Amino acid sequence: MGDWTWDYEGYDAASVPLREALCTLGNGYFATRGAAPECAADPVHYPGTCVAGCYNRLTSNVAGRQVENEDMVNMPNWLSLRFRTVTGDPTAPWFTPDNTTLLGHRLSLDLRAGTLERNLVYQDAAGRRLRVRQLRLVHMAHPHLAALRTEFTAENFSGDLEVEAALDGSVTNAGVGRYRQLNSHHLTHVHTGTAAAHTVWLRCRTSASDIRIAMAARTVADGPLTDPRVRHDPQRATQVLRLALTQDTPATVDKVVSVYTSRDPAISNPLRAAIEETGRAAGFEELLASHRAAWQHLWDRAELDVPGEAGHILRLHLFHVLQTLSPHTAGLDVGVPARDLHGEAYRGHVFWDELFVLPFLNLHFPEVSRALLEYRHRRLEQARTAARATGRAGAQYPWQSGSDGREETQQLHLNPKSGRWLPDHSRLQHHVGSAVAYNVLQYCETSGDTDFLHTKGAEMLLQIAGFWASCATWDEQLGRYRIRGVVGPDEYHDAYPDAATAGLDDNAYTNVTAAWVLARTLEVLHALPAPRRHELLERTGVDPGELRQWDTISRTLHIPFHDGVISQFDGYGDLQELDWDSYRARYGDIRRLDRILEAEGDTVNRYQASKQADVLMLGYLFSPAELREVFARLGHPLDDATWHRTVDYYLKRTSHGSTLSSLAHGWVLARVRRDDAWAFCREVLEGDIADLQGGTTGEGIHLGAMAGTLDLVQRGLTGLETRDGTLRLDPAPLPELAAYGFTLRYRGHWGVRLRIRRAEVEISVPESDRSPIRVEMAGRTVTIDPGKSCRLPLPDH
Repeated sequence: MGDWTWDYEGYDAASVPLREALCTLGNGYFATRGAAPECAADPVHYPGTCVAGCYNRLTSNVAGRQVENEDMVNMPNWLSLRFRTVTGDPTAPWFTPDNTTLLGHRLSLDLRAGTLERNLVYQDAAGRRLRVRQLRLVHMAHPHLAALRTEFTAENFSGDLEVEAALDGSVTNAGVGRYRQLNSHHLTHVHTGTAAAHTVWLRCRTSASDIRIAMAARTVADGPLTDPRVRHDPQRATQVLRLALTQDTPATVDKVVSVYTSRDPAISNPLRAAIEETGRAAGFEELLASHRAAWQHLWDRAELDVPGEAGHILRLHLFHVLQTLSPHTAGLDVGVPARDLHGEAYRGHVFWDELFVLPFLNLHFPEVSRALLEYRHRRLEQARTAARATGRAGAQYPWQSGSDGREETQQLHLNPKSGRWLPDHSRLQHHVGSAVAYNVLQYCETSGDTDFLHTKGAEMLLQIAGFWASCATWDEQLGRYRIRGVVGPDEYHDAYPDAATAGLDDNAYTNVTAAWVLARTLEVLHALPAPRRHELLERTGVDPGELRQWDTISRTLHIPFHDGVISQFDGYGDLQELDWDSYRARYGDIRRLDRILEAEGDTVNRYQASKQADVLMLGYLFSPAELREVFARLGHPLDDATWHRTVDYYLKRTSHGSTLSSLAHGWVLARVRRDDAWAFCREVLEGDIADLQGGTTGEGIHLGAMAGTLDLVQRGLTGLETRDGTLRLDPAPLPELAAYGFTLRYRGHWGVRLRIRRAEVEISVPESDRSPIRVEMAGRTVTIDPGKSCRLPLPDH
């Protein structure tokens, strides 16, 4: 396995879902799992394709209730290409790894080139050996194109090989086992046809959202053919080829496919666009060359030089981030799907994962960050409608978002350990609004995009702040404002023990971030040009009295404490302690402790036990200095001793039932308990490649965790902040990762290079006509002109 490749030797049915997810190819517009083209969807294989932003809504009967869910749609299968030796028996099986002798199998994912190569040898019942080499791509320069080259070589015979290349519209959403009892038939009105020589097409539409989908496939062979023909079955267009193989002489079949939907800009008809795109597409070799060149441009813009195994994994993570959120994303109306375009877990919904993704993109592809924020802005009115429905002001962004910004969180969720469907209260995670506000401010500070800040950014900030102000109620006894009835990032706790209603009071993360949003929004309003400020306040109906109240709330929101630590929520310290050793001894893996306890007839709501970082997420979002500032504004001096006690307290009470948990803990511990930080960094690095969450990666990789590891190297360990027009550095290098480098894009400067060594940081600014960059570290400020470099000694830690 080289620095730029991931190789999988042999065939193991149990590992297929994981490998399919990790070998997914995409380009920001669509992605296709790394499935075997000769295999249809079954309990082992799942050749799924997702197009960004394509959702459909279906109703299912769940536990006697009619439940509506919106899902990202599994598109028609363009990958399908099956084959078999011709024996004279028309019922002879098509070759698959599960019904034909497989003498060898190797997958090789080339990150630099963005290709997946597959080499295998089949042997049929008569002992004839067929060597197969396949190379596929989802084109990074032409976002609607994909291509598959298959090379067949008869090793010990000469004879005919039958090949069928198809577009299959009979697919369903069947990639997640626990969803399979739900309605999954999203595609309807499937039609097929022939466009020209070697080209077939398929069109269909989604049943409720009425998205029109079209594909066209051009399949050609370079060897002798007998009786090529086209067959149109219900929901399937098939090109049938019969190759006359000569022993040890390769024969090649190239399949080039285009994908369009009615959501795409600058087209009049998806089917016409697909047929024309396929018709003008170059041959495989030329497509491969332009695809590789496009990938090289991406690698140049997001250069990452980390040595050893950590670097190998980080390149894989970066590869998957770029496949989902490429420069093509900037032209789409899409959000950040929590499980990428690689699978159907979480139904392709948009959660708060952009909080872990955009800080990385801001410093490499700010145009993509802006597009993702515009997805939120387009749904601002829907968020305002949601707030009004609950009697609040401002904008209440949904915990799970899809096509139009309404709340998509399921009403029920299945506990696979007990088999019971349970109420789902995660929609009470209103802190997602603070994540949107945080990303607005981070993007604008990093990019210098004042136009966005003064327009769409300010509009979102004002509405989110208005929501938090309307959530806050005054408590005479405490002499402080409180926010009640929420769920925090922990997610385990959604109610007090034996309570009749869901929700918790004064979640510390929620209240601190709400106070921060209110304070920063007031700063932005103050800095707006006077005409724009007047226009914005007049249009939203916010008066000066409300702004004064926002300031008061931002200083007096209640932050609970107990035993000298920040409380996760009011009353957390009164919950029972869990016998962690006993549960680990009984169950081994207790990451999903909530499911274990529910299956026992108990509830995690009774215990001091968290799924993932909650209070400690504050140390992920804010630098130590900024966190002290936020708490000081709230009237709570936060010294190092209190924060360190808080970190230790929750570290002992967290089961890490999310890939994001290890990320946040590694980030925080790098500055609190450095010797313990790498164990968590290592776990989040390996989270998907080792499938540490117990089979979940096969349902889709964890995009937030992957992007978060990149940002850990970029901002977490360097202490990099973009504040007040200055790059601020406060390095906290770990012994296991003491020397590395990366490039970034900052305020119009492309290719700014940072290299961290054991004793110094070197910053190089490429030549340009831009203004110098101001850098601050350890109390020292330097200005670096374009075309110059600077070395700064690392402070002692």
